[in-house]
Amino acid sequence: MMEGGRPGLLLDRDGVINYDNGYLHRIADCRFVDGVFDLSREFAARGFAVVIATNQSGIGRGLYGEAEFATLMGWMRGEFARNGVEIAAVYHCPDHPTAGIGPHRRDNPWRKPGPGMFLQAAADLSLDLAKSWTIGDSASDVAAGRAAGIGTLAHLDPSIDAAHRDGDVWLVPNLAAVTKLLLCQDRGEFFP
Repeated sequence: MMEGGRPGLLLDRDGVINYDNGYLHRIADCRFVDGVFDLSREFAARGFAVVIATNQSGIGRGLYGEAEFATLMGWMRGEFARNGVEIAAVYHCPDHPTAGIGPHRRDNPWRKPGPGMFLQAAADLSLDLAKSWTIGDSASDVAAGRAAGIGTLAHLDPSIDAAHRDGDVWLVPNLAAVTKLLLCQDRGEFFP
């Protein structure tokens, strides 16, 4: 972690970037979540490094391999680039403590709720995590962000009606609400 470094936007993948259809590993099955490119462009325009940090126990469970994951992520990075956003880095954890096969059956500090992927991104990209944001769709995503010291935590929950704060976490119904939070912060306004 580098105080005074660049801020990051650290995104979970399944459920935040793409709709979660269960162990996504084929390009043909990928559908992007509404607003993900607009959101990413707004953050990138403000100097944030856009990073993907994702648990991928499907690899550890033997459902698909590292090559399939790399192919999908290469295509996904290309889609972001076509929409005006560079993905600075992608981090993933293939391990699972009970369902992993062979060497993938283990605890790993990179697996959310562990902060390992976020801490590695901070080290690799000179990120100031206190100035960074993370968006996830599960309690483990939020816990990982909190453990890493990320300044703004957002939990995407499409079942809620409106964005609101719950302790140190913003609960948001969609990605447009996160963009609105960012714009309000820019103007020094409170979120309505």
